[in-house]
Amino acid sequence: MFIETEGTPNPATLKFLPGRDVMGATTADFASAEVAGRSPLATAVFALPGVARVFLGGDFITVTKTDEIAWQALKPQVLGVIMEHFVAGLPVVEGGDEAALEDVSPEDAEVVAQIKELLDTRVRPAVAGDGGDIVFRGYRDGIVSLHMQGACSGCPSSSATLKHGIENMLRHYVPEVVRVEQVLA
Repeated sequence: MFIETEGTPNPATLKFLPGRDVMGATTADFASAEVAGRSPLATAVFALPGVARVFLGGDFITVTKTDEIAWQALKPQVLGVIMEHFVAGLPVVEGGDEAALEDVSPEDAEVVAQIKELLDTRVRPAVAGDGGDIVFRGYRDGIVSLHMQGACSGCPSSSATLKHGIENMLRHYVPEVVRVEQVLA
């Protein structure tokens, strides 16, 4: 099994591409070992010293490290854990999907559908290329709430991406959008 790695705009995060499906059409973001219990893969990666976050994407895994360890030391260990996991045929995630609650008024359904379509077709593929994801969390009074995951969470350029890229695009195509805000959970 050959696993490729790519850098991301976040210097503390590396993207690992195992050459096979990881999560398919869904994603899973684990900000700590304590919340990774439903994922044998994330749990195994968190067992390594210096791992701060694990994000599971469609066909990739992003790992964020702490400042106390260098990628030179951590990268081979992560590669080994990922390889062992897939060779053993273990599930990536066990149990059902954790449903995220969306804050949306029923009368805004048409606007929300437009926002989600733009996010799915224009934004999510781009941020997936950088090892992350953006999840819709709500729309109220012209304000779109988004949650950044994976390499996007904590990335130095994520605020600029959110405000200048995503907000400008949504305001252009959906006149009802006034502002975009990041939610942390």
